[in-house]
Order: sequence, then C-alpha cells, then structure tokens
Amino acid sequence: MSEWRGIPREEIPWYPTIDEEKCIGCRECITICKNEVLAFDESSQKSKVVNPYNCVVECRTCARLCPAEAISFPDAAEFTAFIKARLSV
Repeated sequence: MSEWRGIPREEIPWYPTIDEEKCIGCRECITICKNEVLAFDESSQKSKVVNPYNCVVECRTCARLCPAEAISFPDAAEFTAFIKARLSV
C-alpha cells in the first residue's frame, strides 16, 4: 500500500513496537501477520519489526494475539490527532 487516505504510507507512524524483554519468542505474531512486517531473529530468539510500512494502518491483530503482551502500537488519541491534522492540510 503506497498511500492511505491520500497520505503516503511512509509518512504514517503506524507500525508495531516489540518489547524484547517481554517477547517470549513464540512467533505467534509472525504467523498472524501476512504482510511480512515481522521476522524472527535467530540470534536473539525474538520477533522483530523488519518492514514497518507493510503494516496495515490501524491493524492491531498481532498485539491483540500476543500471549506475552510484548507488542504495542502508537497511542490511539495521538494517532487520530495526527491523521486529522494531515487530512486538513
């Protein structure tokens, strides 16, 4: 996806962040996400974000299904304010 609501995807700060201390290396997030946003790092035995802009804007499925609650996304209110500001330009 190159644009979302007319905004270039690379300008939208929507992608997961993985807390390495919480990640248990189960790979559930990698299995769930079909957009290759995440990959498994063999050296750390943890998931990592490799293609952040492949993430579907407003999707939080990997975070909802993470058994360790190791995945987070931007604050909803801040993200909404960002989008409203961008769309009003």
